[in-house]
Amino acid sequence: MNLELMFDKFGKVFYPGQIIFCEYEPGNDFYFIQEGEVKITKTVGNSIKTLDVLGAGDIFGEMAILEEQPRSATATAITEVKALNFNRANFEVLMTKNPQLALKVLTLFSTRIYDAKRRLQILLLDDITSKVADVFVMLAEKQHDHLYVRDVVLKITVEDVAQWCGQPINEVQKVLNQYKKTGKIELFVDRIVIHNLQEFQRIVAQKRKER
Repeated sequence: MNLELMFDKFGKVFYPGQIIFCEYEPGNDFYFIQEGEVKITKTVGNSIKTLDVLGAGDIFGEMAILEEQPRSATATAITEVKALNFNRANFEVLMTKNPQLALKVLTLFSTRIYDAKRRLQILLLDDITSKVADVFVMLAEKQHDHLYVRDVVLKITVEDVAQWCGQPINEVQKVLNQYKKTGKIELFVDRIVIHNLQEFQRIVAQKRKER
């Protein structure tokens, strides 16, 4: 069954600004985006933090399926969104009719579970300096071959770091400037060079030990 036929059977359309589901509400289905963008946000203290912006080919809502727990975040359509809507029952149809897509979804499941866990670990740190440090550590973990070299090049911007941290860009910029001033990083428009990743790993480990 191709994606067009699947959309006829399982498709849903959401419009800009429409809330697809809310944090803490029960959920037993997930979505595979065919077109459009979706913002994932979470309440942290008294503020709402953006965890991710997803596009075509991404899935969201899968944690409710896997853990049978209330939604851990809110999903809102940024643009018009066309998505395939699956639950435990009709996922069996996906496995049978479109095993290639099913395999992609299952692979994305494992990646998204890891990413969600790491993002929550960052957000749970209680100061912005260690949050930024943990963003460096997390992104370096994704570059497995770079974990044990002295200089790690992360192709990210200040805005990217702020999004991962869930912190204002100007506050993240201050932290990055301080790290740059002390020689821990080199800061460019499109990348950040980490001179000693182990030092940032120690910062994060010490902060978690104190909690």
